[in-house]
Amino acid sequence: MKNLFDLTGKVAVVIGGSRGLGRGMARGLADAGATVVISSRGKEALLQAAAELTAETGSTVEGIALDITSTAAINSFVDEVAKRFGRIDILINCAGINIRKPALEYTEEEWNSVTDTQFKYVFFMNQAVGKHMVANRIKGRIINVGSISSMVGLKNMIAYCSSKGAITQMTKALANEWAPYGITVNAIGPGYCMTEMTKPLLSDETVMAKYKEKIPMGRLGTPEDMATTAVYLAADASCYVTGQMIYVDGGWLVN
Repeated sequence: MKNLFDLTGKVAVVIGGSRGLGRGMARGLADAGATVVISSRGKEALLQAAAELTAETGSTVEGIALDITSTAAINSFVDEVAKRFGRIDILINCAGINIRKPALEYTEEEWNSVTDTQFKYVFFMNQAVGKHMVANRIKGRIINVGSISSMVGLKNMIAYCSSKGAITQMTKALANEWAPYGITVNAIGPGYCMTEMTKPLLSDETVMAKYKEKIPMGRLGTPEDMATTAVYLAADASCYVTGQMIYVDGGWLVN
């Protein structure tokens, strides 16, 4: 029987793939046989991550720097990847930032900073890769990264929650539009994981204990937990799944 999870011969792009959950998903795709391009702003850390992932997986992993907050840069990036590797079969959007503060104190600049990165430019990355897939008749896989905050309104995270909620609807709308081209568009909704972005919050033992109480499985998520779901959504195994947000949260949302 065909291995429905084999990604050999596929070219995958992971935005925000040099660290945290993005790196975990990039490794998962590379372990499944894909050629992977990771991107972030920091070139030195990006190239180091690419070299480490190549050594760990035996697959080709390359880093190409990208400022995700520029549509011109996004289009140039997609053109470069297509030129160097011939095609893009898989896209994962995992770049993200957060500013934790009360809604009454949020400035316009802070709002734009979070929502632009978490939502606005995710759409333009989807659009650029979607154009490439349609033009080249590629039955591709697009995976956006939401959050449990796509569903739950968390305190002091108004911009983050708003943009992650919007990811859900954008994913559904694009899935509806692009299904006739054979392109699936889905999303992963991670629960709380220990990453560089969450470490300042979760380093507080009281906060950590409170969050663990909300997770039936009794632990935080890991990049590896997200990787298995990413491989499923990127592979032929999920060819009839589109427009879905799959929560990987240890059971948080069942409470």
